[in-house]
Amino acid sequence: EILTPSAARVEPRCPVARQCGGCQLQAMSYEEQLKFKERKVKNHLLRIGKFREDEIHMLPIMGMKEPWRYRNKAQFPFGLDKNGNIVAGFYAGRTHDIIECEDCLLGVEENKDILGIIKGFMRDHNIRPYDETAHKGLVRHALIRKGFQTGELMVCLVINGRKLPGQQALTERLLEIPGMTSISLNVNQEKTNV
Repeated sequence: EILTPSAARVEPRCPVARQCGGCQLQAMSYEEQLKFKERKVKNHLLRIGKFREDEIHMLPIMGMKEPWRYRNKAQFPFGLDKNGNIVAGFYAGRTHDIIECEDCLLGVEENKDILGIIKGFMRDHNIRPYDETAHKGLVRHALIRKGFQTGELMVCLVINGRKLPGQQALTERLLEIPGMTSISLNVNQEKTNV
């Protein structure tokens, strides 16, 4: 419950910022985020590093012109929502509950298209996402990277099996995305979400 909002409080741009485990500071203005992070580093140097205040000579933190769409890598776990629909997103803080979010504002715009293709492929081929409780289902998560200098894209699909039925069809669909350079399949049949 917010009784009196801080002067530094802003409306988060992401609709799932509160639930998602990745953007804890989105309700704070970017200028205040920079100050917060600078204080955090300094406090760590004092407390953990055992430096004295007069030994710490920090330059002011440098922010970005546009603090969105800067992450070149993201991992999206797959699961089912309460209606049995395939979802992809991020884990909620300190849980393995998937918060559906295919267009993270910190990640690249291509993530949404890639995840849409993978989910459509899974529906078309009746492929189930992995359920870590039951250790059943095939598709665990997708790792997506983009080279900002080259525009090249990489997709690594992690599965709980030895092969992916219809994988050639998925490959062909992914290759339609400009910049798609690397598509790989990673096999992980362990009882883990690593």
